[in-house]
This record gives sequence, structure tokens and C-alpha cells, in this order.
Amino acid sequence: MHLLPTQDEVVRVLRDTGALRDGHFEYPSGLHSNEYLQVPLAMRYYQHARMLSVGLSRLLRENAEIRAIIPELSVVTSANAGLPVAYGVCEALRARQVYWAERDEAGQPMRFRQFLEQHPGEQVVLVDDLLRSGRNLREMQELLESRGARVVAMAVIVYQPTPRTRDFGNLPLYYLAKLNASYYADTAHCDLCKAGAPVQKVWV
Repeated sequence: MHLLPTQDEVVRVLRDTGALRDGHFEYPSGLHSNEYLQVPLAMRYYQHARMLSVGLSRLLRENAEIRAIIPELSVVTSANAGLPVAYGVCEALRARQVYWAERDEAGQPMRFRQFLEQHPGEQVVLVDDLLRSGRNLREMQELLESRGARVVAMAVIVYQPTPRTRDFGNLPLYYLAKLNASYYADTAHCDLCKAGAPVQKVWV
């Protein structure tokens, strides 16, 4: 294994752990795809979780601006699946702290736990296991910035963009692997549906 895992090494880990699957999948958004990824299935195993988190931390450390602010850096995640990544990255970087936001119920806005306050100018790296739609990461970015924090970068294990992925403008994005799955807006345009491939609905 290289000091910084290659795309092929990351994909092999994802496949070996069942985190990356080929087939015919329907997402909650209605999109159909030939791939489904659930990074937490790979993060169950300490050796993989450490390799992926440390690799991501090394990408961040290559940025001179981020390297200079590590002692004061907050590592923030937008979802439960991102917590192992956030803690692994924070430990590898020796950053200041980790925290996250939650939803009380599905469809409700994210919010931080009581008494968790951002200080003006707090510098944050947004971390998650996966960037697909970017909906949660965008909401987290807006929540942090509304409280005076400054998001300096995003870092994810896998970047798996879809036609509906949010645009984060000039915000630096770091990832260990990029997956270019095929996406179809509906059954009428889905090549997998036309071929009669059984479809499996996935939760996220």
C-alpha cells in the first residue's frame, strides 16, 4: 500500500468489503444507477478505516493554508456515516476538534447540539464519507457560515457525482477516489430498465 492510496487501491477495498456494488439501483431521489456505494461497510474494519482516513489527511496536509492552521482547525461532518472519517482525519492531522450536526426528524433542518457554539472566524474542513448529491454538505456549509465560521475545504473518501450534485464553487475538494457511475433520470430513460435488469431500491 502506498503512503497515499491510489484510486485502484481504494476501489479494491470498497469492492472487497461489499461497500461498492454493481447492479441496477434506484435511489430515493428517483435516479437509477449501475453502481451503489455505502462507504460505512468498508469503515467497519479498523485497517481500512485507518488507511482511508490517514490518506485523506495527507491530501489535506499538502495544502499549505490548511497545514498552517491545523492546531486551530475544526473537522466537521454532516452525517453519521461521516463520523469515523472525521475522527480519523482529526486524529491523523492532530486538529483541534470534531463535531457534527443532527436532524431531530427526517425533513427537519440540521442543528448543532445545545451549547455547541462556533466562534467568529473559526476555520473548518467539512468531511464526509461520500459526496454524491452534496445536499447535506451544502446545508452544513450554510449552517456553519451563518454562525461566522469559515469553511476552507471539503474532504471525502469518494466523490461520486450525479447530474444533480451541488456546485460548491471554488471551495477546494479533496477525495481519494472518483467513481463515474451511469445515472438515469427515470425508468423511461434507464438502459438497465430497458434490458429488464431487476431493480433494487436503496435507502441513501
